[in-house]
Amino acid sequence: MRRIVIATGNPKKVEELRAILAEAMGDGGPEVLGLADLPGADHLTEPEEHHDERGSFEGNARLKAVGYAAQTGLPCLADDSGLEVDSLGGRPGVISSHYSTGGVETGLSREERDGANNRKLLEDLAGVPLERRTARFVCVMALAMPGDPPKVVLTSRGEFEGRIGLPEAEAGGRAELVVPRGEGGFGYDPLLLLPDPETRSGAELLPEEKNRLSHRGKAARAMVERIGAMLAER
Repeated sequence: MRRIVIATGNPKKVEELRAILAEAMGDGGPEVLGLADLPGADHLTEPEEHHDERGSFEGNARLKAVGYAAQTGLPCLADDSGLEVDSLGGRPGVISSHYSTGGVETGLSREERDGANNRKLLEDLAGVPLERRTARFVCVMALAMPGDPPKVVLTSRGEFEGRIGLPEAEAGGRAELVVPRGEGGFGYDPLLLLPDPETRSGAELLPEEKNRLSHRGKAARAMVERIGAMLAER
């Protein structure tokens, strides 16, 4: 456990997790690497996730962790995360990152994809009153160790509750409810308003605040506790 690979190609997610893990593990923790930090990173194959009825956050996290542990020969920490909106029956869920295209990868850049996903979500919620726009970010993490075969040894989960704000045309002049808003974060962060009495969106949080409150931060800290307990047993 001298090194852990964050098994994602999303540089913003790597940056977030590296900061969270460094704070939780302290100076004696393992070196935290992103896939891009590894020699031969261009030749790594992204494991195929399930973006249909077979899919779940935990199942996809396990697929990614095992797939990258097999390819890198290193402990790999993968997460699958997304947004669940209650009035949409839990959608977008496991297809959060490709919601606008029904879970299909179409070659858009991350920025283009985020914009399209956010527009579709607000369209799908058109006319839904604020009290029925409750939602949460969910993150499930899986740690896989290399071996023959590689296997998942730990999992953790975190949630970040809030509500989806309103487009300006539906906000009735209440500027504190208007979304998208904020320059930080990524994905649906500009749409999710923090629980009352807060009026900020996830994209308006400072990095250290987001790391403390977010679904990913909670899942990562729970994972660090479980890693510590596992190592103590050994």
